[in-house]
Amino acid sequence: MQEASTFVGLDVHKKDIAVAVLIPGSGVPLEWRVAHEPTAVRRLVQRLLRQAGTQVHCVYEAGPCGYALQRQLVSLGLECDVVAPSLIPIRPGERVKTDRRDARKLAELGRAGLTVVRPPTEDEEAVRDLCRGRDDARLDLLRARHRLGKFLMRHGRAFGTGKQGAWSQAHRWWLGQQTFERMAERVMFEDYLLAVEQTEARRRSLELHLEEVAREPRYAEAVGWLRCFQGIDTITAITLLAELHDFRRFRSPSQLMAYLGLVPSEYSSGTHQHRGAITRTGNRHVRRLLVEAAWHYRHKPRVGIKLAQRRHGQPVNVIALADRAQLRLCRRYRRMERQGKHPTKIVVAVARELVGYLWAALTPGALATKA
Repeated sequence: MQEASTFVGLDVHKKDIAVAVLIPGSGVPLEWRVAHEPTAVRRLVQRLLRQAGTQVHCVYEAGPCGYALQRQLVSLGLECDVVAPSLIPIRPGERVKTDRRDARKLAELGRAGLTVVRPPTEDEEAVRDLCRGRDDARLDLLRARHRLGKFLMRHGRAFGTGKQGAWSQAHRWWLGQQTFERMAERVMFEDYLLAVEQTEARRRSLELHLEEVAREPRYAEAVGWLRCFQGIDTITAITLLAELHDFRRFRSPSQLMAYLGLVPSEYSSGTHQHRGAITRTGNRHVRRLLVEAAWHYRHKPRVGIKLAQRRHGQPVNVIALADRAQLRLCRRYRRMERQGKHPTKIVVAVARELVGYLWAALTPGALATKA
């Protein structure tokens, strides 16, 4: 079936698309460029169907242009795969890179077989954009707070280090008491403080929208299950679901761990074995959230008031799995700590193991098999 198909490699950019077409029986690809706009893409599809006369299969790399082109091609009757750029093989010594070469390479590798990305639906992408917008607001807030803190430090103003840390109620009261003699200093202080307050309001607004999405029927059940785990609340749970789309597309926990870049890199040959840092491939947003959640497992296993409230009304088997995760991951953290491992390495190992428990909670049949 593959040999009877025409494979089209597309090197997609903001303004144009480099096209390479491999027609069955022809070793030389047809190459040209088209504008990256709906009308030009429609004409491209008509030309491909007219010239190929067989099944047409398009391939392009995942990138900043998103999945709009893939959706348009599918709606016009073509098959289209979006492939993972990090898994496209590169020949050793290859030093020439052009759009034409990239398009031709995608067509050839598409015919040979590549690892494809599962495109989100438009609804899934909308929720993912909301999650990433909230993360952008989080980073903006961090920068705004840093700017205000550095401004105060330059003027010899330092908040006392007591039980109440930065941005606590006491710290905010202290900020309100600061005065400056010069007009320029007052203007900048007020501007920096206003930026912090506006960004906090922006982040909270996005979080309210995410909490509303998490209550929708398509997400409510899975969000409730994830919230049974220590270190995972509504925002983290909905972000995990929005970024990964569907846990069931991963056949095993190890496959999900590898996808998230939480497995060690390895270079082994013959009797020589070398394992290095984690690969850091895949979705960095999910990886960061899992590492943040893993820090909670350094504490003694217990079910506090907030965790008990999150677990209220949830399935018994999911709660039992979350309890097993809490006990095992805490023991793992403390065992590695006694071995003298660095805390960062320990928490990454805990995050990797936490992935397995989350996969089991959200994959039908996994709990029964595990039992």
